[in-house]
Amino acid sequence: MITFEAGKYQKLIKFFYKSFIALFLGAVLFITAVNYNFFWLFGGMPSLQELENPKSQEASLIISEDGQEIGKYFRENRNPVEFEELSPAIINTLMATEDARFTTHSGIDFRSMLRVVFTLGSSGGGSTISQQLAKNLFNTRTLEYGEEDPIYMGLLMKVGGLKTAIAKIKEWILAIKLERRYTKQEIMAMYLNEVSFGNNAYGIQVACKTYFQKDVKTVSLSEAATLIGLLQNPSLYDPRLRPEKTLARRNTVIGQLAKYDYITEDDASKMQESPLNLHFKVENQNTGTAPYFREAIRKEVLAALKEINESRPEEEQLNLYTSGLRIHTTIDSRMQKYAQDAVWEHMQAEQKLFYDHWRGRNPWVNEEMKEMKGFLRDAMKRTPRYRELMETYSNDEFKVWEELNRKIKMSVFSYNGDIDTLMSPMDSLNYYKRILNCGMMAMDPTNGHIKAYIGGINYKYFKFDHITQSKRQPGSTFKPFVYGAAIENEVATPCDKIIDEPVTFGEEDGLTGGTWTPQNSDGKYSYENLPLRRAMALSINTVSAKLMKALGPSKIADFAHKCGIESPLYEGPALCLGASEVSVYEQVSAYSTLANLGERNEPIMILKITDKVGNVLKEYSSSAKAAIKPETAYLMTYMLRGAVDEPLGTAEGLKRTSIVAGNEIGAKTGTTSNFSDGWFMGVTQKLVAGVWVGGDDRSIHFRSLALGQGAKMAMPAYAKFMEKVYADPSLSIEGYRKMPFLKPENLQFDFSCGTAPPDSTASN
Repeated sequence: MITFEAGKYQKLIKFFYKSFIALFLGAVLFITAVNYNFFWLFGGMPSLQELENPKSQEASLIISEDGQEIGKYFRENRNPVEFEELSPAIINTLMATEDARFTTHSGIDFRSMLRVVFTLGSSGGGSTISQQLAKNLFNTRTLEYGEEDPIYMGLLMKVGGLKTAIAKIKEWILAIKLERRYTKQEIMAMYLNEVSFGNNAYGIQVACKTYFQKDVKTVSLSEAATLIGLLQNPSLYDPRLRPEKTLARRNTVIGQLAKYDYITEDDASKMQESPLNLHFKVENQNTGTAPYFREAIRKEVLAALKEINESRPEEEQLNLYTSGLRIHTTIDSRMQKYAQDAVWEHMQAEQKLFYDHWRGRNPWVNEEMKEMKGFLRDAMKRTPRYRELMETYSNDEFKVWEELNRKIKMSVFSYNGDIDTLMSPMDSLNYYKRILNCGMMAMDPTNGHIKAYIGGINYKYFKFDHITQSKRQPGSTFKPFVYGAAIENEVATPCDKIIDEPVTFGEEDGLTGGTWTPQNSDGKYSYENLPLRRAMALSINTVSAKLMKALGPSKIADFAHKCGIESPLYEGPALCLGASEVSVYEQVSAYSTLANLGERNEPIMILKITDKVGNVLKEYSSSAKAAIKPETAYLMTYMLRGAVDEPLGTAEGLKRTSIVAGNEIGAKTGTTSNFSDGWFMGVTQKLVAGVWVGGDDRSIHFRSLALGQGAKMAMPAYAKFMEKVYADPSLSIEGYRKMPFLKPENLQFDFSCGTAPPDSTASN
């Protein structure tokens, strides 16, 4: 029988006891030292204020006037939600997978920690949701882009093994502090709003939309399992790149749901056999509603924030991409969709017509309709790509053109979706130069609110904005300002008659070196004595020229500027036919003055900017001012109605649609020389819209008036848009319905030269 001395037991017990006490006291001292950052060795900890107001990057939302989210500005695409908005499927799946005892621990789960220690980590991590939140919120280890955070990095954290230990202790401390200051529901919501799900999807709301095009309230249990499964490693389980791994990880999560009795084993087995059923779509600046509009207001918002930040302390500075602002705009999400659909439907048909029209020939031609030799090479030389290559190859043109003719993989635009193909840069230029583009804007003339804004056919491939950035000759859509100036200056009335005959301008009209006799679009003169209303309805050039003779260009330019044209105007005879370049934005603004009894409302796109909790930072309003006489404005709407009502009026085709009957609608078409630009302006009491269609390069266009006129190129898009607007009962309730133009109370005029207006009177 083996015996041991009692003293040896006592010594061993004392040794373990002392070691335990030493380790315990050492751990307490170490944790205390980390918490208080003794001698600045361990790095700082978040302050009480930071704990109560944790900061994370939050996308700024763009809100339509009817309360819909139409886009975002972000670096990290994050849109926080409240706990009450979360689906039970998400809540249960998160706890089953990440923290089964979340509701019972106080920030640290010692059972999980011991399990990790005794299994050497083979059973998973021991971090609770609260610890993971602390780590993500306060970057206790690294900054978001991988740099060490100087606030939390002490000298000892530069020592390899100590860095992780110190960071882990900080996370324990912060987890306990978070548990003391927030409810379990708040912690879970904060965690789900903070974490990354990959593919620039930050937070559960954006993840649901990115991977399934769903809201957090509606995701299924299987979908929740996919999303929560991504949290372990979003790159490794990226469903786009590794669907098999994603499926396996999802099934593991489903197994956890069964393990903790959220579902039965049978339900889990059935669910594990189902496919992922992804509806993947990453949000970026190219996607979503109104991308051209979002870019148009971005600079305005940045300027406003610069002004706002001047009076705020540094720690309260606002950032468009990270501060979760709410930008409330004038855009109506319904009208924007109708405008986008109308433009897409029309331009798809117009593009096919253009391809058929030029089949077998190149569409770039000169004034004589002859092909321009070397057009593509000259166009390429004007591109940044050419200049960069010339610099790269030290002006060696042979190498540059060799590079520009080398085929590479690329994705190109088409109306049937993006096409992945092999093309050289020269092939790509050849392809895109044949594509027509469009700009369309609609505005409420009574308050200046821009309701729809289409800067082009596809923002991803065509960044140039044809509403504000582009200025083109408006052609005959400028004529209402000629007629309006004549009425305003009491030179003529809508019923006065002028003979359609040649008019010649010479030196007495400011021309030098010859004369100019403008022709009508068909090159003929009818010598008919036409009332002004009918002359404008038929867009007779000679009548505009005679009014120019009577008024002089300065009065016409002045009238146009009063209405809302801001671009400089050439004050010469050709102004009467729309020779000076203007934008769609200016045209809609100016026509709106005619529809609003002569009061000009400055177009506005933003109503207000608020912070993420609703505090108003800046408000906007349109400044209405009397620009022209109310009588002139109303008579001009009567004139514009002639294009629809008069026999053979340029917009008579609108009668074939549903938008004319029971409505007063004014219109003007415009076509520039050689058919480079097709314009249409539509005017109603509550909505003024302008459409431009053409090639980005002016030498690319149709060859005939039958195809290249504004009534063919632009008017159908307007008609489709208005049909959709009038068919929407919710818009009708809000006032966007068929109605007469308001008439000045004391207007005395004999309307016998055309269709008499109803006896409508202005309310003011």
